[in-house]
Amino acid sequence: MTEAQRVPLPGSARTELTGAELLGPADPEATISATLVLRRRAELDEAALTGPEFLTPAALAERYGAADEDVRRVRETLTAAGLTVIEEHPGSRRVVVTGPVRALNDVFGTELSRVRVRDGGAEHHARTGELSLPAVLDGVVTAVLGLDERDQARAQFRVYSGTEAAQSVTPDQLGSLYDFPPHTDGAGQTVAIIELGGGFTTSDIDDYLSGLNLPVPQVSAVEVDGVKNAPTGDPNSADGEVLLDIEVIGALAPGVTQLVYFAPNTDQGFLDAVSTAIHATPTPAAVSISWGQSEDQWTEQARTAMDQAFADAAALGVTICAASGDSGSTDGETDGKQHADFPASSPHALACGGTHLDATPPSTITAETVWNAGGGASGGGVSDAFPVPDFQTSAGVPARADGGTGRGVPDVAGNADPATGYQILVDGQQAVVGGTSAVAPLWSALICRLAQGAGRRFGLIHTQLYQGAQPGRPQPGFRDITDGDNGAYQAAAGWDACTGLGSPDGAALLRALTAG
Repeated sequence: MTEAQRVPLPGSARTELTGAELLGPADPEATISATLVLRRRAELDEAALTGPEFLTPAALAERYGAADEDVRRVRETLTAAGLTVIEEHPGSRRVVVTGPVRALNDVFGTELSRVRVRDGGAEHHARTGELSLPAVLDGVVTAVLGLDERDQARAQFRVYSGTEAAQSVTPDQLGSLYDFPPHTDGAGQTVAIIELGGGFTTSDIDDYLSGLNLPVPQVSAVEVDGVKNAPTGDPNSADGEVLLDIEVIGALAPGVTQLVYFAPNTDQGFLDAVSTAIHATPTPAAVSISWGQSEDQWTEQARTAMDQAFADAAALGVTICAASGDSGSTDGETDGKQHADFPASSPHALACGGTHLDATPPSTITAETVWNAGGGASGGGVSDAFPVPDFQTSAGVPARADGGTGRGVPDVAGNADPATGYQILVDGQQAVVGGTSAVAPLWSALICRLAQGAGRRFGLIHTQLYQGAQPGRPQPGFRDITDGDNGAYQAAAGWDACTGLGSPDGAALLRALTAG
């Protein structure tokens, strides 16, 4: 296909992968896949995101999914170019194709390379520069994900490795300390957990929850893009993330059905997992995401596609809970600037920051401050990619260092310091783990219990959490965190870029959400 027959795909530019050795051009006959995201048939009505009535997946597809004509055009164009369509999902506006590298290079105007991540890393395909599309698909296709198989996200968990004994708690003790709504256990609700590596064994889950004298919930693994539940046996691997998520939710909301979606750690795999989860039946009350990366490590097209998927989730009544990061206001970047973590910075995700908690179970919290110790800190700041959402306009989100404005991160918080972390069981070994990775499942469990107590799901719960928010004024249903910093940002009364609105007072939050 000549350049004259193609048009640029905005937002698709990839930078060169740092820390990788270029091995040469990709094998032209190697078979790989890509996910194409199509435009909506109509703009999504933001009023549909907050309920109390939500769309069904069928209604979402009919009103806001990909048009039949667009799907047909994509299918026919790519099939004629030598690719095979292996999945069409008009509701989530995705078409998945597979084919030889040579055909994908030609269709999307790129040159895939083979690289090896240094220090013994794996080999994979990579690309640089911008993609292009057959001209007939101009405006129809808004993103092409995949092709480049670099790791898109990192797990936001940290194993405690201090020399002194950790002041740790079990998740159910934390539920008591945060006064999760009594007479609720999440029964009747489903939660989706997104995992980009690792795995679990049922014996760990059974032993852990039985040891807490709690019922063992229904936990099922779901394969996405060929990735299965594959525990490594190493508790310091991604297994630690997987078991942390499952056990926190299991201990805090034992009545919830858990579906754990395993996908490749690529932009394609991440989006495919989220889309599969939110369009599943039954519709989950919450999606727990403990993986992320600095906003600037994502392509614009991938950020937009993921944010739009989260908006779809809200329209279906699903609340996305995402860890805000474990590396403070820089998000681990070394350019001297402040960075927000994505997908937490999506205005359609409930961004979950971290605290240091001094407490005596079952009910006494003596102090709670911003987590910033042991080389980790609560992720938070102001987005470079997303504007200030309507629900945050009066909350007091500061300007960035460059004077620009943006979405403030996080929205909420919870215990995350590994030194006051969570006692869990991973690959048969006891461990104490922290990080904002633990806060996303904590809030996911709470959302499920709130949904049970209120008799409805919440979708974009932000509009209620921030209702009436003003600088310096605590919000009902929250423990306001006013001490500490995460680097560039300082905790203060009301919303702040360290711990958001604060950690939960669950029973009070249920009252606030059901008042009137």
